[in-house]
Amino acid sequence: MFNSEKEFLDNYDSNKFDKLSMTADILVISVSNKEKTNARGNDNKVMSILLVKREGYPFKDRYCLPGGFLNPKDETLEECAKRVLKKETNLDNIYLEQLYTFDSLDRDPRMRVVSTSFVSLIDKNRLTNMINKNASWFDIESIKEEDNIISINLNNGSEKINIKIKQELKDKTTDRYKYTGINNKAIAFDHDIVIISGLNRIRNKLSYTDIVFNMMPEYFTLKDLQQVYEIILGKKLLDPAFRRMISDKVIKTDLMESGIGHRPSVLYKYIKNF
Repeated sequence: MFNSEKEFLDNYDSNKFDKLSMTADILVISVSNKEKTNARGNDNKVMSILLVKREGYPFKDRYCLPGGFLNPKDETLEECAKRVLKKETNLDNIYLEQLYTFDSLDRDPRMRVVSTSFVSLIDKNRLTNMINKNASWFDIESIKEEDNIISINLNNGSEKINIKIKQELKDKTTDRYKYTGINNKAIAFDHDIVIISGLNRIRNKLSYTDIVFNMMPEYFTLKDLQQVYEIILGKKLLDPAFRRMISDKVIKTDLMESGIGHRPSVLYKYIKNF
């Protein structure tokens, strides 16, 4: 028996426990304008995710989310996420929110690795930093669900990736699902599961948080804001219902949009309620 906590710690043998490693992986999501097909055409929105092509083993030449190992001596998981995001993508000072912890026994062939994932929301058209050469924005061309199989089609302009995931209801009372990847050989680790988990989290949070404004510029039109909501939710919204939804979140300004080929619209601004 020990007589004090100090005595206990001085005699504590940490080697009797198995070791594991921890990583932070970041799902970076953007909703931004597609390129215009003509001068008078309206902007269309597209949702994109940032993937990094692995240059070494394991999973060499496959795509993964930005991520890296936690330094257990001198950083928290959020500090780790910010560090590896800067190192792998050259992005910093952007919104981060913890998502889930992923701990499948076989998620990394090197050792037992537990990952805490984060979601980051930005408008990639507003970035001033150039992303690294092995990082690439993949547009989400479609998300389809049929017979509990979710299919996500990604395109970065030169490569296309199709992700298929089986969805099973895990807990009816909390609407929680179990996801299983189906032969997704273009994606490393279990990052296909992280991607669908993050997309669903953002979709669900639209109804009760202001998270969407991390993707918006300081000034925006209501049409632009509505398009961002619609692309994340995957459905059209009726104008009156949408305006009621965001009525206490935005304020009308005296500014008008400029440099467009149609009648300019009034610009709005997010109301930050602290």
